[in-house]
Amino acid sequence: MASSALDADKLTNEIFSILENKFLFGQYQFQTNNVYSPGKVRILSIDAGGDAILAANTLIHFQSILRRKSGIPSSHISDFFDVVTGAGAGGILAGLLFTPKDGIFFTPEESLKFMVDNRRRKLGRHSLLGQRSKAEKVLKKVFGESTLKDTVKSVLIPCYDLRTGAPFVFSRADAMEMEGCDFTMAGVCGATVADRAVEVKSTDGRRKIVAVGGGVGMSNPTAAAITHVLNNKQEFPLCRGVQDLLVVSLGNPSSSMSSIINSSLFVKIAGDGAADMVDEAVSMAFGDEWRASNYLRINNVNNKKVEEMLGAKNMESVLFKGKRLVEMTNMEKLEIFAGELIKEKERRAYCISSSSSHQHHHHHQNMSNYSPRSSSSDTTTLSSTTSS
Repeated sequence: MASSALDADKLTNEIFSILENKFLFGQYQFQTNNVYSPGKVRILSIDAGGDAILAANTLIHFQSILRRKSGIPSSHISDFFDVVTGAGAGGILAGLLFTPKDGIFFTPEESLKFMVDNRRRKLGRHSLLGQRSKAEKVLKKVFGESTLKDTVKSVLIPCYDLRTGAPFVFSRADAMEMEGCDFTMAGVCGATVADRAVEVKSTDGRRKIVAVGGGVGMSNPTAAAITHVLNNKQEFPLCRGVQDLLVVSLGNPSSSMSSIINSSLFVKIAGDGAADMVDEAVSMAFGDEWRASNYLRINNVNNKKVEEMLGAKNMESVLFKGKRLVEMTNMEKLEIFAGELIKEKERRAYCISSSSSHQHHHHHQNMSNYSPRSSSSDTTTLSSTTSS
């Protein structure tokens, strides 16, 4: 159990170790020697705040840019990312976009319609999709029997496990590699938006968690995704550090704050504060050298309409100093990052034959030096359900 707890700690430890070494002690050095470059690992992260309406709208614009710049009108947002993570409503949006049903993907427009049709109802403390029984039926209808193994890229969706008192991350990589780690997507999405305890079991019955929404413990899952990539040498054996990442992080403003002070309001405030802290940590981990080119954070701090928000100046986080305006707008930054994502996609297509042979040789030469990947989830939740 002790080793399991240490493995779980690795999930968020890496990003803050970089911060500590680089900015407090000045010891961390990025590897910039001229070795074979595998290209960049592309990460899409979607916050838990609000109903993911802003993120869905942003992705509609982003996919349009990607199609125009790539010249491929049939391309889908999932074609341009290797890893997707989403918490709360952002987890549902990630699931919709990266889980095909009968070989067909939800488009960003269809995903937006789903989120709008099932957005938070003003019925007290009901979940994003209304009452729990209705939520289960809606999610079951849209995802069917699809599981984490059916997603097309590396998917990470968090919740908070009341049994262990710690965040738990549903992971496609874990589902592929370990027993007791595959869950239905309906169950995963139900767990990440749950505002009261819900029991979720793995498809083989070996693992059971008692979940509440991902926004409680990981409202901004960007750091978890970065840590997953940096520690996951099975999937990303040649990723050396943040210089080998392209990260697009989409914030979601919380629903309008009430003037009535209650527990729900405090949870919203805490979630927003945690999301901003993660943004600051990630931003500074990229540093001045890589932040502008490799990390994009888009957030709607004043609850503007999406077109107004995209036309506004982009804001960068500065550790312990708040935020600062960037000369470019959010839309201009999306244009630039679309170009980088397309460049990486084209690089892979162009180098597929030579790079695959090189990576195969390099991989087998070096895998003996790598320790096994730790689980993205909290492995202390693994147990027989009959013993509960």
